[in-house]
Amino acid sequence: MDPRIPRLRRKLAAIPFQPLRSHSFGEEQHKFRPGPKLAEARVAAFEAEHDIALPDAYRQFLTHIGGSGAAPFYGLMPLEQYSLLVMNPREEPLAPRGFDDAEPGCHGRDLFLHVIEMGCTDVCVIGVTGPLTGRVLIGNSDGFWGPNVSSATDFLDWYERWLNHMSAGRDNRALELTSPQLRAHPARHRLAPNI
Repeated sequence: MDPRIPRLRRKLAAIPFQPLRSHSFGEEQHKFRPGPKLAEARVAAFEAEHDIALPDAYRQFLTHIGGSGAAPFYGLMPLEQYSLLVMNPREEPLAPRGFDDAEPGCHGRDLFLHVIEMGCTDVCVIGVTGPLTGRVLIGNSDGFWGPNVSSATDFLDWYERWLNHMSAGRDNRALELTSPQLRAHPARHRLAPNI
C-alpha cells in the first residue's frame, strides 16, 4: 500500500470538523464520506473490459480509500458511471479542446477516464494512456475552456492538495474552494467600479 494512503484517510476524516476550512463546491453531495473500497478483482475486471490499466496511485485510492464519494466538486463517481474519453483534435490554432467519448478500439489516441462529476459539460478526468497517464485534467467536454492539467504528479498528490488547501482555508478556483473570508464577504472579489 502507498504510504500516503493512511495520511489521506486521517486528513479526510478531520476535514468536516475544521471550523476554518474552505467550502468545497459540491460537498453537500458527498459530505466528505468515501464510498466503499473496491475489491481488486472488480478493478481488474473493469480494466479488462475497457482494455486499459488504471494508474497505480488511482487504483490504490479506489482499493484502499473508496470507490466513490468524497472528492472535489460533486465527488468521485461510482465505477459503473465512468466513461472513457479522447481529447478533441485541435480545430484552430490556440483554440481550446474538449473531450469526446472514445470509440471502441481507438487505442491509437490518448485516453482519459471521466472520474469526478463537476456538473454541466465540465469534466474531471485522469489520463490512462499517453504522456499524461496518471495526471488529473479539468476541462469542458464541449471545449468552452481548458483543459487544465494539474501540476500534481498523480491522483493521490492531487487529492492531498485538495485536502491541504481546504484545511488551510484557501481559495482555489481550479478546485472550486472558497475561503471562509470570501464566503463572509462575497463582494470582495469584484473589481473596483469604473470612475
